[in-house]
Amino acid sequence: MKNTLREYSAEALTGLFIVLATIGFAYYAWNKTGGGVTAHAVHVKALFPNAGGINSGTEVRVAGVKIGSVLDEQLDPQSYQVMVNLALDPNIPLPLDSSAAITSDGLMSGSYIALIPGGSDRHLKEGDTIIDTQGSVNLMGLIGHYLNNSSGSKPAQNDASGQAADKNS
Repeated sequence: MKNTLREYSAEALTGLFIVLATIGFAYYAWNKTGGGVTAHAVHVKALFPNAGGINSGTEVRVAGVKIGSVLDEQLDPQSYQVMVNLALDPNIPLPLDSSAAITSDGLMSGSYIALIPGGSDRHLKEGDTIIDTQGSVNLMGLIGHYLNNSSGSKPAQNDASGQAADKNS
């Protein structure tokens, strides 16, 4: 047994290193994706008219810093808006009149929810709902609108004979 251990000690140490690195990576990924935040988090809701690009695990940020994550989303049958459940860091008290917007860092990056703190003296607490929200922007619709109106001039109006009417007459 001792000879076998001596012969394969490099392989055993390499295997041990790989196992420890895997555990470390899993712990880092768990904390980075908000897995550890939800246990002691403040759970609030936000109503969005359009929640495209948002799903479970999406980051919630204040001033670009992650303070929580999206737990889930569902359609509210009364308002036909998307009810998004958020888990927020309890160490960062946000004013009750804070607003939320779905945004992204750039054209090719994923979406996140940006919280904009309000000015209230009272803070969001468990079960509160953020009503002042801005949904995600339909990027393809904006690009199509820009392309269709990019000439800057209106099409010429035709008179009864089919000829373009002179604007000066």
